[in-house]
Amino acid sequence: MTFPYKLVATDLDGTLLRGDDTVSERTREALAAATAAGAAHIIVTGRAVPWTRHILDDLGYEGLAVCGQGAQVYHAGEHKLLTSLTLDRQLAGLALSKIEAEVGPLHLAASRDGLEGEVLVGPGYQVQEGPLPYLFVDDATEMWTAPLNKVYIQHPELDDDALAFAARAAVGSLVDVVMAGAGVVEILPLGLSKATGLSLAARRLGVKAADTIAFGDMPNDIPMFGWAQHGVAMANAHDDLKAVAHEITASNEDDGIAVVLEELLRSAPVQPVRQDEPVR
Repeated sequence: MTFPYKLVATDLDGTLLRGDDTVSERTREALAAATAAGAAHIIVTGRAVPWTRHILDDLGYEGLAVCGQGAQVYHAGEHKLLTSLTLDRQLAGLALSKIEAEVGPLHLAASRDGLEGEVLVGPGYQVQEGPLPYLFVDDATEMWTAPLNKVYIQHPELDDDALAFAARAAVGSLVDVVMAGAGVVEILPLGLSKATGLSLAARRLGVKAADTIAFGDMPNDIPMFGWAQHGVAMANAHDDLKAVAHEITASNEDDGIAVVLEELLRSAPVQPVRQDEPVR
């Protein structure tokens, strides 16, 4: 059997993971079948490594993962950080001041760099319920005392899309701003995206954009869809991602990844047996 892609890139939250942070058995089996047919699977997530590692371990995932919106390439089997890009804290501070000059005070959180980097949460920032660890700080200046890979921003009145739009307009070319999920608007190093991280990981595997099918659900997946040969949006995806997707599948709760992979596996041509090979 010849699978049409050499690389399957999947976002994590809202895509590979269901709402209870698990991966269905059907999706696990479809990914296993795709890899058995010759494709590599790479998880490409906005989560930094400390928030991703336990999921990879639970999956028995030993390959490369792209974390932190592309900032980190992580070898899950070796528990090793291969590449890591940090946010210039001076530029980030300037960007925040420009955003606040336009929309008023922001609530902040920040993700520290490294395998054990904590996520620091400042006053007023609303964290999502769940098992992910946070470190609450009373003084937001504590966030700036160590290297960061991103800063999270929230506004007391603006919704995510409006905040991201206003922030991009305010910061110009200082940094990048991305909306990665409900309540998750992030400030990133300029030029960083899931596409840049995925391209680094793919190069290590010897595969190209033309060999890649990608799955996602949020606007931060748009660059990845632009890089990959084929972009598949989940039914639960943000409208901005659906607008640029090549295909829309079922939701993350309804095994959308498996639906597509199973069809590709069914339609994959069977390699002919060479005349000098015994039939098995």
